[in-house]
Amino acid sequence: MLRKLLSRAKISKLGLRTPQPAPDRQGIAIAAIVRNEARFIEEWVRFHHAVGVRHFVIYDDASTDATREILRDVLPAEALTIVPWAQRLSDIRLGREIHNQVLAYAHAAGNFGPHFRWMAFVDVDEFLVPTASDTLPQSLEALGDIPNVSLPWHMFGFSGHETPPEGGVLENYRMRVRDPMSDAPGIRAFKMLVDPCRLTALRVHSMETDGTSETWNDAGTKASIEAREKPEFYSTAAVQLNHYYTRSKADLEAKISRGPNLVAKTDQYRRKVMRTVNSIEAETVEDTRARDLARKLGLIA
Repeated sequence: MLRKLLSRAKISKLGLRTPQPAPDRQGIAIAAIVRNEARFIEEWVRFHHAVGVRHFVIYDDASTDATREILRDVLPAEALTIVPWAQRLSDIRLGREIHNQVLAYAHAAGNFGPHFRWMAFVDVDEFLVPTASDTLPQSLEALGDIPNVSLPWHMFGFSGHETPPEGGVLENYRMRVRDPMSDAPGIRAFKMLVDPCRLTALRVHSMETDGTSETWNDAGTKASIEAREKPEFYSTAAVQLNHYYTRSKADLEAKISRGPNLVAKTDQYRRKVMRTVNSIEAETVEDTRARDLARKLGLIA
């Protein structure tokens, strides 16, 4: 019975031997795992490169479309590393699946982290939008040497689109959940920016630095991982994390059909996704911050 129960659990947290910083480390890198993102990845990399991301470490999960070619066309060679990442690993003794995304993040921090002050671990439907200035490095400068920042999701829904509209995500999807710190299903969650040379343990949504679970918001306020769930932790003083969860209704159906990163979660996936969608669409507010910055930077007309 114990073995059966354990087999249903995934290995989703990994410890990491802290990498030693390179003498000239600087700037921000993004690590992301992707699969068949040709429709969306050009806008995503152009935006993040324009706001100051120095390097992209892209873990390609067996894409069969033009994702890799687009990345190589859009980014200079020195700003891009593509790592093949199609494996599925498990603890063979108990049959516990090892979270492929967490493995990618750990690999990125351990192998590429020494060259960067900050590393972000986000998906292609997530945009890091600087708010204190037009670039991420300038926006984060006031935070000094803190080791990590927890960024709350700002969850965007359909914005009225049944099918994919002409133009990009930032231009067309402007309606998000009103309260990013709501306790409605699927709304309140975080991704993290970390100093990879102080990273000691990681999951997809929570990471530990210096061997502790202390975290900071982007205004420099410290809290425990548990306390970041409280409304008073919320801030967009330096960076706003936009999560374009659904895009159009047709895009959402395609997302559900692709299934989750973890095979063991396939049966539960549609129910989980739709609970989140219902929470987003229940009460929305217009948010044009990302679109306006993209226009200012000349990325959209």
